[in-house]
Amino acid sequence: MTTPSPLLSLPGAVAGDGADAPVAAHYGSFNVEQRTLASGEGFVDLSHRDVVRIAGPDRLTWLHSLTSQAFEGLVPGVWTSALVLSPQGHVEHFFSGVDDGTSFLAWTEPGCGDALAAYLERMKFWSDVTVTLEPSQAVVWRGGDYSFIPRESLETYADAAGPACGFWAFEALRIERGEPRFGVDTDTRTIPNEVGWVPGAAEIAGSEYAVHLDKGCYRGQETVARVHTLGRPPRRLVLLHLDGSENRLPTAGSELVFGEKTVGFVGSSARHHELGPIALGLVKRNVPVDAQLDVDGMPVAQEILVDPEIGLHIRPLR
Repeated sequence: MTTPSPLLSLPGAVAGDGADAPVAAHYGSFNVEQRTLASGEGFVDLSHRDVVRIAGPDRLTWLHSLTSQAFEGLVPGVWTSALVLSPQGHVEHFFSGVDDGTSFLAWTEPGCGDALAAYLERMKFWSDVTVTLEPSQAVVWRGGDYSFIPRESLETYADAAGPACGFWAFEALRIERGEPRFGVDTDTRTIPNEVGWVPGAAEIAGSEYAVHLDKGCYRGQETVARVHTLGRPPRRLVLLHLDGSENRLPTAGSELVFGEKTVGFVGSSARHHELGPIALGLVKRNVPVDAQLDVDGMPVAQEILVDPEIGLHIRPLR
């Protein structure tokens, strides 16, 4: 477990739970905090995320060969996301970060850093790269952008960038945007085309689009390219509008049911300050887009995020 954030000492701070326990879920009112973030003000402490540094002169060409993203020629200061896929195209690792000209610093989800670093270490072979976990670095989010800052500077940063807003507010807005969280909104069978990580023809690869369609060969590329060309991914990411009559949210991983059949699962969920209770779900492609589903005894309505025929997010992620 990551060391609890020093910002849990701020007035009103209430710790999260599970993997998100080391940071504040809210600082007194997650609805007010959502409105603050939606207006472009405030920041979010994401210091529980794992941070990995890849250094060395071969780092960009090496990452280019291993991942779904184009790293060759990456300009310092430009954020980008990437996936490591299985030979069958299933997502095994996700990370997002920025190069500073000498090293690439990346965050991944809490608890995923060890596995990512171990995989990268195994794949070094003769490449001149070093891979290290960086517990001294913390992730923050402000105005739609991520940043790394020294963990020891979190309190100073909070004084300058406040007000501090909790993780629940951040999650509600992320879910509204339809941005999947690796390991929560995905499972071991997820391919990038199912969850909107592949850009459309009019979009460019960036922080949210973890697949670059114009780069060379990488493991799992055949599956991504085939589904991108032919369409009809096996499953699709949806925004779920939950019945608000019950004061509860579904547990991540709960089954989504249509009639008497299990057709998918629920990932992230939150209470949105305008939309009410919402969640992200991954459902089978052939489930009617207007079908009412059920989760944990609660009816839920779908809103399309990934087109079931072409496998692309229906709106830009930014």
